[in-house]
Parts: sequence; C-alpha cells; structure tokens
Amino acid sequence: MFPLRTLLFTPGDDPRKGEKAFAAGADAVIIDLEDAVAETRKEQARQLAVQLLSVPRPIPAFVRINGVNSPHILRDLQAVVGLPVAGLMLAKAESGEDVGRVDWLLSLLEQQNGLPPGQIKLIPFIESARGIARAGEIAAAPRVICLAFGGNDYTMDIGVPYSREGGELFFARNQLVVASRTAGIAPPLDTVNPDFKDISFLMEDARRARRLGFQGKLVIHPAQVSPVNEIFTPSDEEIAWAQKVVAAFTRARAAGSGVIQVEGKMVELPIVRRAEQLLAAARRLNKINE
Repeated sequence: MFPLRTLLFTPGDDPRKGEKAFAAGADAVIIDLEDAVAETRKEQARQLAVQLLSVPRPIPAFVRINGVNSPHILRDLQAVVGLPVAGLMLAKAESGEDVGRVDWLLSLLEQQNGLPPGQIKLIPFIESARGIARAGEIAAAPRVICLAFGGNDYTMDIGVPYSREGGELFFARNQLVVASRTAGIAPPLDTVNPDFKDISFLMEDARRARRLGFQGKLVIHPAQVSPVNEIFTPSDEEIAWAQKVVAAFTRARAAGSGVIQVEGKMVELPIVRRAEQLLAAARRLNKINE
C-alpha cells in the first residue's frame, strides 16, 4: 500500500484546480463529485473527471462519489468504472448495508466492462453519529481498504462546533481506529480541518490524529499539504529511537533475554513491534534505506 499522509480534495467540475492538485505534493488526490459540486453540475463534473484521468498521473487518484441514497450514485459509478483510480470514496456511509449495495452495483458494472471482480476498492466516508456507531460493520464490508472521517458533518450532526481542542471528536476518532484494527484494514484517514488559513490549528489537529492511530489526513488546500506531510512522516528523532530499540532487542534476544532497557525505559515486545512499524513507514517514505 502506498503512503497516504495527505489526500487533497479537488472539485470534479474544475479541471484547472484538478491539474494544480496533482502538482501540490500530496500523496493522493480526491476528485470530488459530491459536496464540492452543485446539483446542476454533477454530470459536467463526471465528464471532466474522466478527462482529468485520461492522462497518466504521478500520484494515485481517488474519486468521491455521492452517497448510496443519492439519485446520483448510479451515474457516478457508471462514469468512473474503468478509470485508472486507486479507489472510490463513498460519501455518507452509515452502515455495512450501504457499502454492500455499492459492492453489488460495482460487481455488475465490473462484469459488464470485463473487469476482474472486486478490482475497484472503497473508502467509506463516515460523517454521522449513525456511521460512527456502525463503524465496525462498515470497516468489515466488502472492498473496504480503509475508513475516512468527515468531522465537519459529524459535528453538525451531533450539534456542536468543531473546536481547536478537538474533544468533541475524540470518541469518533477512537471508534474508527479500533474498527479498522478489528477488521484488519489500514488505519483510517482523518477529517479535513475547516480553517485552511490557520496552519498552527491544522498541525495541532494532525498531531492529535496521528497520536490516536490515523495514517493520514484529508486536506482541502495546497497550503495544507506540506504541514500535514511533515506531521505524518517519522521524524529523525523517532527513527533514531526506533533503530536503537530494534538493535538493542536483537542483541538481547541473541543473549536469551526478552526484556531490555533503552534510554532508561523498559522495552518489551509490543514496543519493539511499534518501533519496527515506524521503521517500515520510514522506508516507504525513503527516509531510511537499510
């Protein structure tokens, strides 16, 4: 799986912004056919998305399709089947049944277009209290590779503002992390931060999400890409610590010991496994070569 620290949204009906998005330094681009597109421009957005993906792109592309209860869902799927996308982001996913209905439609369209069954992957976008409550069944549904959190819609649904402190999102974020781990899929993607001009707020938000176990964050402006990439990239200090832990544990294991100390702290196997995960992430991002 390629790194997904930053996924940059771009409106499906604005090809100029789409071209800029692919050059903004994000790990992936999400071409949006849902909230960023007015009802009267849905068909135009589909056509422009097809044009945008008709040439090779240097990074993966996803397409956010309208929710399963939307009148646009079938036309969205018909338009994007066969496009060179890494997957589809399903807006307003609230149950495993929602994902199952899209899986059924995709299976029919894959068969119709001569595509391997199950080729098109899904990232359910969970953005309501109902979706959070049923995150486990959504994570375990067919085709799902990871979950994405829609914090702005979620806070609207529960009737509170999106705050700098983020306490109102704590439960929902934890639900998505635990559901993902239980289902054996990749860690979730954190919500867009609504204030794209306040980079310090963005970085606080991203650090909080990383500490909770998210793999990356959705972004809505090119200026957000670099700061979020930085937060979700292992630092030199983290890499040095992980290398010390793995090296010390390797020596201890060779000597017949299972518990060691590194820099005055007890280190057991779970901490070693976390260090190995961090080093693996650093290798994927070319931070280390060995």
